[in-house]
This record gives sequence, structure tokens and C-alpha cells, in this order.
Amino acid sequence: MKNKFYCGILIALVGISFDACKKESPSPHGGLVLGESYKGGRIAYFFVPGDPGYKSTETHGIIAAPSDQSIGIQWYNGSPMVTGAIEKSIGKGNSNTLKIVTLQGAGPYAAKLCFDLVAGTYTDWYLPSCDELNKLYLNRNAIGGFANYYYWSSSEDNANYAWLQDFSTGKQMVNNYKGSPVYVRAIREF
Repeated sequence: MKNKFYCGILIALVGISFDACKKESPSPHGGLVLGESYKGGRIAYFFVPGDPGYKSTETHGIIAAPSDQSIGIQWYNGSPMVTGAIEKSIGKGNSNTLKIVTLQGAGPYAAKLCFDLVAGTYTDWYLPSCDELNKLYLNRNAIGGFANYYYWSSSEDNANYAWLQDFSTGKQMVNNYKGSPVYVRAIREF
């Protein structure tokens, strides 16, 4: 009987010592996680060294709108023109969107939908560049709500064609006429 009692105490002490050694590791992003609701949308991407906006002591990245802004809208307002929105890299979607909206003006089209979006109190939404759109594709399951269809980027190729991405395969392509109806998901930075 005495041996069973000591054995029970030993097992209890070993269990306590193992529990005391367990430690939660801190999130590398200040407690934020991909797909989490945050600042008007869902966290879609965390900036890494080399990305514009990256700061080693702060957490910054991209937020995707909580749902699609359109399930079929054209890239332009119906007037084919070169807008100069040719940048493809992370951090360039906003400047691309401003170029498009400045030259295209009023009308229902992809960049204007994003530019006019108000989600919560946030009004700084834009159409993602090619590389920003690819981050949405790569993290689509965490973000949620994407269709297995094509999504516009803000990156144009010429007066008639712009880049888009197939969310069923991940393939990016430029062989799509700006007048084609394609899905749109706005983003913003935090």
C-alpha cells in the first residue's frame, strides 16, 4: 500500500513538472493570424523583409475585404486606354488603382469598385497588383469566400488587356480583354 502511494505522488510530480515546462510560443505577428477579422476585413498576408512597408519591430501586411466586391465586372469603364498601371509587385496595387481611377473616371469598373469601398470605417481600399493578388490566392483558404474563378489585378498589360488570376488553378495570365466580366476582391494595408 505504501509503495502505491509513493508511486502516485511520483507520477503526479512528474506530470506537474512537464506541465510547468510547457510554454506558449509567442506569435511572430504580434498575436495576429492569417484569416483573422481585423481592421475592416481579414488578414491576408504579413509583410516579410524586402516587402515595402515591412518593419522588423512592427506587424504590417495586407487585409482582404471580407467578401467579393463583384462576381463579374470589367476592368475598365469601356474606354480602352493605357493607364500606366503596370506595376506588379507587392505595395503597388494602391498606386495602380489611383492611376486607373484618375484616367478612367466615373463608371462601374473593378478599380473604381475597390476605390469607393467603405468597410467598417476604412476607406483606403484598392485593387491588388499581380503579386498582391497572388498572396490572396495562396492564403485563400484562411481568408475565405473566394470563388474558383478569375479575379482581376490592377496590373495592366496594354490598352486592351490586364492581368488576372485563376483561383481554381493559381495561374496568372494577361490574355484577358479588359471588357470581360471578372470577380473582384479589394485589399488595404495595415
